[in-house]
Amino acid sequence: MAATPNTPSAYLTAARELAPRVAAIADRIDSERELPEELFAELADKGFFRLLVPRSLGGGEIDYLEHLLIVQTFAEVDGSTAWCINQNNVFATVSAKMPEPLAQEIWGKPRAVVANGPPTNAFAVPVSGGYRLTGRWNFSSGCRHATWMAAVAPVKDPAADKREDRMLIMPKEQVTLVDVWQVNGLRGTGTFSFEVKEVFVPSERTFNPADIPREKGPLYVMPMLLLFASGFACTALGVARTALDAAVELAGGKRPRLDKNLLRDKPIVQREIGRAEAIWGSARAFLIEAASAAWESACQVHALTLEERIRLRLASTHAIRMAASAVDIVYEVCGSDSIFEHKPIQRRFQDAHVITQQIQGRMAHYETAGQFFLGLEPEGMF
Repeated sequence: MAATPNTPSAYLTAARELAPRVAAIADRIDSERELPEELFAELADKGFFRLLVPRSLGGGEIDYLEHLLIVQTFAEVDGSTAWCINQNNVFATVSAKMPEPLAQEIWGKPRAVVANGPPTNAFAVPVSGGYRLTGRWNFSSGCRHATWMAAVAPVKDPAADKREDRMLIMPKEQVTLVDVWQVNGLRGTGTFSFEVKEVFVPSERTFNPADIPREKGPLYVMPMLLLFASGFACTALGVARTALDAAVELAGGKRPRLDKNLLRDKPIVQREIGRAEAIWGSARAFLIEAASAAWESACQVHALTLEERIRLRLASTHAIRMAASAVDIVYEVCGSDSIFEHKPIQRRFQDAHVITQQIQGRMAHYETAGQFFLGLEPEGMF
């Protein structure tokens, strides 16, 4: 059964209980550009990096809609924490298709986390017993607390008839992390790159990422790209929710310079806060509607229609873009209180706009949806 806010599971309840402690160290997460060890340990020990791992491997295999609620819950107190939880959990769904002994080797440890990233100049050369791997992988969110690294790479084999991609899994100690994460938003994700040069990866720690999942649960019917997209959309919505709440609180106590009235008493402020709430609420409603329809199909018929995939893609991208729009409104409304690092709106402004620049927030996804609704063959990521 799908979890709802009125019927919280143990995971959702635990997330709500843990959220104030995350909020209390949000500045530290941001300044250190990673989840502090004690926070990571508590999150891991409570299963928050195993939410989408199959039960057969000791994971939560929770309801997809519940996962979205958990991500938003953490995003309301810290965008970076929510981002890492979504990134590391969604990628962990590969546990349902990789060789079972490898999955057991990794997730047999309660604090296991696998980080990954898109490749640059990467290739794997077949050798006796495995592959020699060389390359660089970027945007590896959560790599600083990860225990394993996953690298997808084409196999460079002149004898092969066609190109094959392999997913190769390595202990983190075998890679070199490259600190490229000099940013102002989502700093706590520690989204470094990583490199290897001719590292040997045994065959039993590799698999074809296009393989059919071994597990039969509805979670593993959901396309990974759409799990990423909808989770990051909930991250954006959670970030924006806190910015809106901060603006409302500020408006009740701030008098603009040379003005005797409170900010909340100004008609333009009233209008803009109402507009921001409408933008946020409608974007979230569309996302939950599209996610619920996709999840119902995954549960009942074990497949998603093309329209369901397109709608979830569209709703996810739209939620990301509209969350940033809502934050922009309150940024303008709150004046100079929006620009200082120690004020809540500044960090949410930075986080929201970093999310829009991630691949899931690309404006091109609107084109994909438009192609579908116009009766054309859609092109893109869905």
